[in-house]
Amino acid sequence: MHPVPSEPGPAAADTAVSLEGVVKKYRDQTVLHEVSLKIRRGEFLTLLGPSGCGKTTLLNLIAGFAEADRGEVFIDGRPVTSEPPHKRQIGLVFQNYALFPHMTVERNIGYGLRMQGVPQDEAARRVRDAMAMVKLDGLGHRKPRELSGGQQQRVALARALVIQPKVLLLDEPFSALDKSLRGSMQVEIREIQRRLGLTTVFVTHDQGEALAMSDRIAVMSGGVIRQIAPPAELYQNPQDPFVASFLGDVNILPAHYHGQSAGDVQLRLGSGLIRLSQDRLVDASHEGERLDVYVRPEHLRMENLHPASVLSGTVVHHVFQGDHINTFVDVDLPMTARQILTVRSPGLAAMQQWPVGSVAGLALAHEGVSVFSPRP
Repeated sequence: MHPVPSEPGPAAADTAVSLEGVVKKYRDQTVLHEVSLKIRRGEFLTLLGPSGCGKTTLLNLIAGFAEADRGEVFIDGRPVTSEPPHKRQIGLVFQNYALFPHMTVERNIGYGLRMQGVPQDEAARRVRDAMAMVKLDGLGHRKPRELSGGQQQRVALARALVIQPKVLLLDEPFSALDKSLRGSMQVEIREIQRRLGLTTVFVTHDQGEALAMSDRIAVMSGGVIRQIAPPAELYQNPQDPFVASFLGDVNILPAHYHGQSAGDVQLRLGSGLIRLSQDRLVDASHEGERLDVYVRPEHLRMENLHPASVLSGTVVHHVFQGDHINTFVDVDLPMTARQILTVRSPGLAAMQQWPVGSVAGLALAHEGVSVFSPRP
């Protein structure tokens, strides 16, 4: 059994999709290990993780393209584990859009309605409404090959929405788009989803997409869900080392547990001690135990070196990123031969104040720190 750190689950009436103890195997390999998940009605939930973590398999179980070896899948409280996809009232946008090349835009969008036997007049009206919603007016008679990548994605989205699904499933829909178009389509899809109040499950390996679009994110690894929470909660309070390192950039510093004082935890880091609130320490610890301190680049600050500086190092490189600077600092730490830390600073001041070759002290902003036992 793999317990999942998460928020309190929604009441049954507020649950659109539920998976209970789902196991999926391919031959002798288990790709999902007793996964349980409740997706709230009207929310935008993202399944986030690296390739091979099980997120697409989980989406396929909801869609009906794969069947669980054990466990149950429910949509609107109804068991659908053994039902075929066309009976589940789901809309799906594939990674490659899966448009019919010989059909016009209108025919592609209306395909699902024809399969449902919707009367022609009603189907024509719903296709027009869907085209207007995704800004495809005037393109109904074109073929997919005559459209840009963004327009093809709009066709795929309209085809998924026109059947009025209970759940919308998005499988890496932005992977074929360039960066600027990807950003604009993220905004448009999220706006449509909010307007319709449509329960949506989104699969991606891109942390930026997940943070930008989601009501909640389920971070997956090795066929299990590591943590489920809103984006800010995941970023600021990761519950295990994988979540901390996968979601955003992080520095990992070796430390030792040094006891408690006035309710705070003391850790020996570098040449001194740091104090953190107890909730920063996820794992139980004992005097002298080896720990890893995870700190985001924006929660490190360079300062003039002084005797009380816990860390110090030499600036080796700056990378200009427009609205911020990433500064790389070579730090000597016990238990590591050499470590390059990343410090993120707004504007250009850090580059000007700390040129390459200068020596600086480093301070930690305690609210941006998480502490775990070292990975095996």
